[in-house]
Amino acid sequence: MRILLSNDDGYFAPGLACLAEALASVAEIIVVAPERDRSGSSNSLTLDRPLSLHRSHNGFYYVNGTPTDCVHLAVTGMLDVLPDMVVSGINHGANMGDDTIYSGTVAAATEGFLLGVPSLAVSLASASNGCYVSAARVAVDIVKRFNRNKSKIPILLNINVPDVEYAQIEGFRVTRLGRRHKAEPVIKSSSPRGDTVYWVGAAGAAQDAGEGTDFHAVQINHVSITPLQIDLTRFDQMEFVAKWLKE
Repeated sequence: MRILLSNDDGYFAPGLACLAEALASVAEIIVVAPERDRSGSSNSLTLDRPLSLHRSHNGFYYVNGTPTDCVHLAVTGMLDVLPDMVVSGINHGANMGDDTIYSGTVAAATEGFLLGVPSLAVSLASASNGCYVSAARVAVDIVKRFNRNKSKIPILLNINVPDVEYAQIEGFRVTRLGRRHKAEPVIKSSSPRGDTVYWVGAAGAAQDAGEGTDFHAVQINHVSITPLQIDLTRFDQMEFVAKWLKE
């Protein structure tokens, strides 16, 4: 099995190194990740300049672009054979609910999915450095399960792992995305030169976090696994908009 690894925290991130080491026991690993932290970059592609590919001392490749750039470059130009799977992570922090819209971790996996490769996004629900080993073991387990029961169609799974020792994980749950309250306001400040600057505010607290959601699963020490899709069509409003256009 051949797995392409990426992330949004950068090729030097401890979560990526832990994931690569764990998955190397079950597959051939190729790492292509951003040269710096690109958290929150979502599904952006770099179109205004060329991309550069370099290899680090540890064998990881890094790109001066976004997580999406990394997977796109690897799958469509760097690799001579399509990978069997794309795995993105381990992200430093959860990617649940509305986070998936902004997440570079999820975006890297999404790009693999769009290119026809089964893909996983793996995040550790922690604000500190936490139990990356637990999340890595979860990723290995899911890869093994996939290898035993391969899907006929590409899948995109968003996986969030509670920040506890592996033995404390209570199980795995298939979940839906919850929702957050709206984000906190931007924070106005001044630069050392006296310019007014703004910091993006913190994400909102969980709003829709009941049973069945990713928030609830992680809260009770279960691994949350959410199958994702790309179609953003609001089907239940199509008839309303069609009538509105006729008026």
